[in-house]
Amino acid sequence: MEFVKYTTEGMVGIVTIDRPKALNALNSQVLTEIEQTFDAIDQEAIRCVIVTGGGEKSFVAGADIAEMSSQTKEEGEAFGKKGNDIFLKIESFPLPVIAAVNGFALGGGCELSMACDIRICSENAMFGQPEVGLGITPGFGGTQRLSRIVGMGMAKQLIFSARNIKADEAFRIGLVNAVYPAEELMPQAMKLANTIAANAPIAVRACKRAMNEGISVDIAQAVAIEAKCFGDCFQTHDQIEGMSAFLEKRKEKNFINK
Repeated sequence: MEFVKYTTEGMVGIVTIDRPKALNALNSQVLTEIEQTFDAIDQEAIRCVIVTGGGEKSFVAGADIAEMSSQTKEEGEAFGKKGNDIFLKIESFPLPVIAAVNGFALGGGCELSMACDIRICSENAMFGQPEVGLGITPGFGGTQRLSRIVGMGMAKQLIFSARNIKADEAFRIGLVNAVYPAEELMPQAMKLANTIAANAPIAVRACKRAMNEGISVDIAQAVAIEAKCFGDCFQTHDQIEGMSAFLEKRKEKNFINK
């Protein structure tokens, strides 16, 4: 991997987009490396994933405009599909994924963060979908996920105006869950990831699946999905262990993802 680094700390995997000279912009190679990195994550050993950017200025500043500028209509559509397919893979990845946004998250960078389950950011973070100022639409899910996260009216305002917003406004509208000083961002991301990792992995995965699948169907179908996920947890080691620990009033729990 040239531009994407993968490390682990305990049960947490850390994916770093590391192309700082280009502010971690997404070109075809970076997108491919992101996909390959997620494909290679050991889902038995790892229980939560953090995605962040290399350097101190940028999470991901956007898709690579130099690459896009000469694309034909067909090439542009293929590039959009490539990004969308990979971000859908991240969104539906069985493990929880946290975006630790450490600077610019514009265009494709904002879209990458929205494909993650949870977003936290540093005080110097900047979010936006500036595509209409370049003569294009968001191409990696921005028109769809932004409205689902912050509401249709706010999403249309941000996308139609191509206006970038700072961390405090991103927090106010619900685009991010928390804002931290830059030096505290990764420690806080690790703290959250380890908190998630300490819970029963089967249950956490089932919750993610129920929420992701249920959001796009009516409530009757959604609660049926939840009921199936709920039932699937029973008679697993982790369900028996979790309930036994509660009844025995012990804090130590041996969750083994089985």
